[in-house]
Amino acid sequence: MKVVNPIAKLGEDKACEYLKKLGFKIIERNFRKGYGEIDIVAIDPSEGKGKEILVFIEVKTRTSNYFGTPLESITYWKLREIIKTAQFYKLIHPNLPESLRIDAVSILLNGQNVQNIELTKNISGF
Repeated sequence: MKVVNPIAKLGEDKACEYLKKLGFKIIERNFRKGYGEIDIVAIDPSEGKGKEILVFIEVKTRTSNYFGTPLESITYWKLREIIKTAQFYKLIHPNLPESLRIDAVSILLNGQNVQNIELTKNISGF
């Protein structure tokens, strides 16, 4: 069983709230396959000229930028894991939208409050 980091959990909760305000429909959270995890799986109805997009979202939460921004912490290897896991997810859910995208939500916290939250779309070119 995976130990849940309280900062990461808070960040994912805040990310879901933020994404819902932007019109995303959250389908699943914390989907795990042996080689990776997807923090949030959602549908973005606002893109693609009326065509829904299946979006796999990596959430990165930090309490400071001392070691870099949250987005900078997504490595090449992490992105490969996300892509592989997203491909598997789509394989076992063929009824979901055909169009796929990988996004990131970066969150900077000040205590329990969000200081900054930002959605970066299509971080992989996938």
